[in-house]
Amino acid sequence: MAEKKAPKKATGTVTIKLVRSLSGRSVKQQATAESLGLKRIGDVTVQPENDATAGKINVIAHLVEVTNA
Repeated sequence: MAEKKAPKKATGTVTIKLVRSLSGRSVKQQATAESLGLKRIGDVTVQPENDATAGKINVIAHLVEVTNA
């Protein structure tokens, strides 16, 4: 008998704001910020709340403010 998969819960969104400079940061951190659409201090983006976004936020958590939208 095949197992039933649990239904995926509805994903929300998170608002991410760059509050610290990318200057002097590692290439990985700069690339992660750019992949989220953050280039300058004060830039804000709305991203889906999922595992991929959570991983990106984890890499640059010390540079951003995150709020649930």
